[in-house]
Formats: sequence, structure tokens, C-alpha cells
Amino acid sequence: MHLDTEIKLNYDDVLLKPKRSTLSSRKNVDMTRTFTFRNSKESYTCCPIVASNMDGVGTFSMAKVLQEYKMMTVITKSTTPEQWKQAVGDGIKLKYLSVCTGAKKNTNDNDTMHNVLKNYPDVKFITIDVANGYHEHFVDFVKEMREEYPEKTIIAGNVVTAEMTEQLILSGADIVKVGIGPGSVCTTRIMTGVGVPQFSAVVECADAANGVGGHIMADGGCVEPGDVAKALGGGAHFIMLGGMLAGHNESELPVVDGQREFYGSSSDRAREVHGKSKAGYRGNEGRAITIPDRGPVKETVEDMLGGVRSACTYIGAIRLKDVPKCASFVRTNSVINKVYDKYED
Repeated sequence: MHLDTEIKLNYDDVLLKPKRSTLSSRKNVDMTRTFTFRNSKESYTCCPIVASNMDGVGTFSMAKVLQEYKMMTVITKSTTPEQWKQAVGDGIKLKYLSVCTGAKKNTNDNDTMHNVLKNYPDVKFITIDVANGYHEHFVDFVKEMREEYPEKTIIAGNVVTAEMTEQLILSGADIVKVGIGPGSVCTTRIMTGVGVPQFSAVVECADAANGVGGHIMADGGCVEPGDVAKALGGGAHFIMLGGMLAGHNESELPVVDGQREFYGSSSDRAREVHGKSKAGYRGNEGRAITIPDRGPVKETVEDMLGGVRSACTYIGAIRLKDVPKCASFVRTNSVINKVYDKYED
């Protein structure tokens, strides 16, 4: 048995320290970054904030809004080839889309992935998404995908440690998804006792990725715009959002009594929706909730980007690329003043 006694931190446990800055306005911050990926050799310019492949988030409706901000959407695994065809016909920009698959062959999502990549070569990203990225067969699957699609940029995860980040990159992944259990509707940490607090996981995995020429995507744990800024400061190259984008019109889910459904991908509700039976040995590692209808996602996106822009002006980062170099953090056990929380509606 080994016990790591070093304190591990979540986003709530840290704050960015302000510094003198030459930036006179938030509008002067460059919100895009240009990446060159280790294995695909592709260069890509975007705002590195990504909509998760969760139901109610990874939709074509969401992608149509986010693409205007040069933000990517990972389309859900359950999306059919017919739905892809319709979206392409409706003018969706394929540059800001990723197709998504699990790590098993001859499944519906894997067949759809091959179909999409064959018919729409402008889709440059493949996301290989599993809850536990530590299985040996997952590494083998990433290797096979790299061999089959050498020119595609592969996003793979999820993991929370340096050594697995390095292994996935050396096995063919370009971007490693980091996060086990931090999501708003994920109960993995409760059900299994497994995980690493997200801010510390991001810092550790980003350092490992940088060492071998790869990238990471911080997946889960962001509740407020400031958390996105903290993740970038901690070294995340991309940020994946689920709960922050849920509950909007673009979820493509119905409004019932002013509420929209939102559930974890490993929840019993997700299995019910997609007609999958629950094996007797498998636990429920996600919750299903209803949240108030939040209307169009555009305002939420602009508030978030505005918060990140402000963070950049506070720390003197003129480009997102500069944020980790400009970031200094302080530890805290109380981030905000909550005295008037009880008066909120």
C-alpha cells in the first residue's frame, strides 16, 4: 500500500494571483490558440473550449453556436450517420466537430465513426471516450486507431496521472482527456472511491504531456468561468465543459414544467435512454437531474469567455497561450463571500 500525503487540490482550493498588466481592455486578449499535434502533425487554430459528448451537450445545435466562437463540439456517440448527413446538409462547419467512439469494435458508435470519417474527411478529430482509461485494451485501441487514421487528431481518455498521460500520447493520442469523477453529474468518486482532485490532476498531466510533446483536455469540474481560467493557468491546453453548457435550447431535449433533463453518461438513466441493459456487475456511476431551462446558450458562452478575458487582464496574459506562464496561484479554503446566498431566488 502506498499513501501519497501531498495535498491535492480542486478548482475551489485555489485563486489566480493578480499581477501588473499592460492590457488596457479585455477585448485585447487573443482567445484563440494554434496547436501543432504530436502524432497527427496537424496544425489547428481554435478557442480551446470544447462541448462534451454528453447527451444534451454534444449536439449539432450546440455546435452551430459554438463554431461561431471557434469552439469545438464532440458529438455524442449515439448520433446516427443519418443525423450527421442532415447536419452537414444544414451547413454545419466540420472544422469544429469531433466524432466520438468507445474503445470497442463492431459497435454502433464505432461503425458510425468509420462512416463519418469516410464520408466527411473534413472532420479532423476522433474522440475515444471511456470512463477508465487505464485498461490495457484501451491503449491498444488507441494504437490501432493511430495506425488506421494517421492524419487524424486523436483525443483519448479519461486519466488523471502523469504516467498514463505519457503512455497514451506515446501510443498515438494527441490530446489526453483528464478527469475521473469531477463532473457535476458523475458519481464515480462516491461509488468507487477513485479519482484525483481536478486542479492537481490537470497540473500533473499537463506537465507530463508537455514533456513528450502532447496536449491535455481538462474534462469536468468547471462550475464557473473562473474555473476555466484556473484550468488554463494550471496548464490545460483544452477545457471540456458539460454541466456549464447543459439545460439550454441547444440541448435538443424537451422542456417539461420549465425544466430540462441532464444525466451522466454512466448513469442508469443514460442506459435507459439508449436501450442498454445494466450488467449485474456494473454500478450506477452517474446521477440524473432536472435543471431550470436556461434558454439560448449564447449568453452563457459570452459570459464565460468574458470571465476568461478578465482573468487574462488580471494576470497580464495577452494570449491564451501565455496564461500558464503568467499564472501564479494561492491556496484558499474560502473562495467567495456567501453572506447573501440565502437571499437569492
